[in-house]
Amino acid sequence: MTRRLLSGNEAIALGAWEAGAALGCGYPGTPSTEIIEALHPYPGVYTEWSVNEKVAYEVALGAAVAGGRALVSMKHVGVNVAADPLFTSAYTGVEAGLVVVTADDPSMHSSQNEQDNRHYAVAAKIPMFEPSDSAEARTLTRAAFELSEAFDTPVFLRTTTRLSHSKGVVDVDGGATPARHTPELQHKPAKYVMIPGNARLRRVALEERWTRLLQAVETHPANRVEHGTSSVGVITSGVPYTYVKEVLPDAGVLKLGIVHPLPRRLIEDFANRYGTVYVVEELDPVIETQLRAWGIDCRGKDVFPAIGEFSPEVLRAALGLPQHGVEAPSLPVPPRRPGLCVGCPHAAVFNALRARDMIVSGDIGCYSLGVLPPYSAMDTLVDMGASITMAQGMDAVLPSGEDRRRVAAVIGDSTFAHSGLTGLLNAVWNKRDGLYIVLDNATTAMTGTQPNPLSGERIGREDAPALDYRHLARAFNIPDENVRVIDGTDRHEIEAAIDDLAGRSGVRFLAVIAMCVIEAKDLRKLGRYEDKKQRRALLPLAAVTGCCDG
Repeated sequence: MTRRLLSGNEAIALGAWEAGAALGCGYPGTPSTEIIEALHPYPGVYTEWSVNEKVAYEVALGAAVAGGRALVSMKHVGVNVAADPLFTSAYTGVEAGLVVVTADDPSMHSSQNEQDNRHYAVAAKIPMFEPSDSAEARTLTRAAFELSEAFDTPVFLRTTTRLSHSKGVVDVDGGATPARHTPELQHKPAKYVMIPGNARLRRVALEERWTRLLQAVETHPANRVEHGTSSVGVITSGVPYTYVKEVLPDAGVLKLGIVHPLPRRLIEDFANRYGTVYVVEELDPVIETQLRAWGIDCRGKDVFPAIGEFSPEVLRAALGLPQHGVEAPSLPVPPRRPGLCVGCPHAAVFNALRARDMIVSGDIGCYSLGVLPPYSAMDTLVDMGASITMAQGMDAVLPSGEDRRRVAAVIGDSTFAHSGLTGLLNAVWNKRDGLYIVLDNATTAMTGTQPNPLSGERIGREDAPALDYRHLARAFNIPDENVRVIDGTDRHEIEAAIDDLAGRSGVRFLAVIAMCVIEAKDLRKLGRYEDKKQRRALLPLAAVTGCCDG
């Protein structure tokens, strides 16, 4: 037995490997990204960054159907993208275990919303584990694989930013390589071909499975009772459990490691022992609502906030307890706004768009910071890929003339591969007017410089084909005169291309290419900078070198 200091994400990767996972895949998104990166070096497991979360989920589901245990990871909004196969896979079930990591982001540290993905577990009737620390992240990942196979179902593992990125001590078993299933494909069309006749039968099977799960969670070791010496009982899960133990050390605690389905008898027995029962859960009152539906008297969102992540200070304030060890700073610290890196190749594009008073439909990535000073050049940002399609909606309703010519969409290379391609195809198909700009910096910069289908690499910096923008535009029937692929470090070329394309009609496509300065720095350390420039067969070599050669 050895002891390691691991983040929650690293512990999940370890647990998946120990469980004998044959495959791990996902799409990079904070706070989930490091799971696949940590899983990649383990022997005997195939890993990939997939084009988007829906693709990743389907890859993992295919592996599980073929008899290989699979883990798929994504941030909370990524589950929105994967929701289509997710819901139907609850009907089909699996052969080998399938664990779906949803990394929620209370307080929106790096996200456009604060959704609570426990609702997905409820809606899809998929069981959900929620660890409280790194040690549990490892053990509950293993337990999730076991439950998945025992009950023929995908299983959620929910984390939050605090757990994903905080480190804790994990006791690791020594040495042996874990046993793995021998994948085997079988003909089971009645189980896996979801035409209506088969789906109706699988719907019944889902209900039968759920009845068995309701019984199993009552005694599952992931749920545990820690009786206290006061008249206060607390029902909690996830990272808030650690805050409860600090703030209310004398309270009884029902610590839920499985947050769906909930163990009704266990909860009722616990609640009957205490005069006051609090439900401490971040974001929505998911547990509290179920308890109230069962007629259990409890306090929850009438005491604790429904917005943002918790902390010991938040709990103490909500309960009217004195704060411990919190001192106001002697001098106020001015806020520091995030911003594009010095030398970022995106800056010249945003400067040009602002100077021309363009209406900019934006997208998800580090270039989202174009909305802030000194650029102040972004007007919308909703979800991955929305820049291209929202610009089309603007074009469809604006009167012809200068207002329509002022609309431009900006999207990063990874996001373009994720969900921008279909939007561009829609623009061509529906004969829209629009200027669509891909900001290509040769990597997925915002989440830590992961590769993408346009970067010439795959996971582990293995060589890979890169999409050619000119060939893509021709395949989409965009006229050559409406296509520009240019050097992102040449301000004059950027301005000239925007001026030229803004004055044209129809679909206009502009790819602005220059390597991310952080990626270039990392590549130089690895001695791979020149190799990557040569591999990126996107435009002449001089146009992808730019300021990074200096």
